[in-house]
Parts: sequence; structure tokens; C-alpha cells
Amino acid sequence: MLEFISQPWHWSVSGVMIALVMFLLIYLGQRFGVSSSFKALCSIGGAGKSFEYFNYDWKSHDWLLLFIVGAVIGGGIGSTILASPEPVQLSAATIADLTELGIKVPMTRAEGSGYLPLDLFNFEMLTSLKGFILMVVGGFLIGFGTRWAGGCTSGHAITGLSNLQLPSLVAVIGFFIGGLVMTHFLLPIILAL
Repeated sequence: MLEFISQPWHWSVSGVMIALVMFLLIYLGQRFGVSSSFKALCSIGGAGKSFEYFNYDWKSHDWLLLFIVGAVIGGGIGSTILASPEPVQLSAATIADLTELGIKVPMTRAEGSGYLPLDLFNFEMLTSLKGFILMVVGGFLIGFGTRWAGGCTSGHAITGLSNLQLPSLVAVIGFFIGGLVMTHFLLPIILAL
């Protein structure tokens, strides 16, 4: 059974499951978005005493907090018990693009197993200008953009679009444009530092 669960599944399984969850959420009148759970956590921590934005009834999002706990536990199980002995399989075109940028793609488990290149994302890189820009400045921009856009990519692209919300369509278009600009223009400049 464990071997069946840990093998790669067809992409359509995820699509069907996301659609089922969205139909259920729409039926129950709920919204999905991971960034909403961070707002709830800040409210639980007492941030509402200092910032009006966090002063709301977080108990209306308690199911979302359970989802986040489940995602963390599921991620831990997936990366340990169900982990593949092989690194993430990337397309030949992606490997060629990364190699052209000077990023080493892991070919064995010892060289790495995830989506983040270890030669860019490690504690030693954090002390360099390149690493600081990628991890600290990039993390700040993601958090700022999530707040400014009124939600994260999953919230807008899954929930917002399934509810036919025009602001979510604008946000998703902006996410794609930003990703393309970062990938094709800014990342080569940052990696050259």
C-alpha cells in the first residue's frame, strides 16, 4: 500500500480533488486561501489590540487553521515517509535553462531532492548579496504582494477564479506577468551578482 501511495500520481487526480473541494466550499459559503490563515494566527496572537486589521472573529476561520496544520503534517509525512529516492524530475528544457543560468540541478538524492537548488538556497548563501536578495527581499515582496493583492496565489487562482471574481482574474494575470519578468529579466541579473 505504501508503495502505491508514494508513487507519482497522474496530474488529473489533483485537479479533480481541487474541483471537489471548491464545489464543497462554494456550497458551504466558505473561501479558501492560505494567507487568510496567517491573518487568523495574528488575530489569535493578539495583534488585533495594536492593528485594527487583525481585530476580527478568527473563529470563523478555525477550519482553515486545521487545514494549515494538516498541510504541515502532510508535508512532513510526504517529505520523509513517502519521499521518492530520486530527485525531482525536471524537463530537459528546464534543466538546460537552469544550467545556462549557472544553477546546478540535482541528479542524485545526495545532491538534493526538492525544487529549491541547494547551491542558491542554503544558510551560507544567506550572507551573500545574491542570497539576501533571493531569500529576504524575495520573501518580503511575496508577503507584501499577498497583502496588497488581497490574497495569495492559491486564494485568487483557485477560489477567486472559481467564484468568477474579476479582482482575482486581475491578480492572477499580475502573478503571471510578475513571474515572467522575474524569470526572464531579473533572475539573470541577480544570479550574475
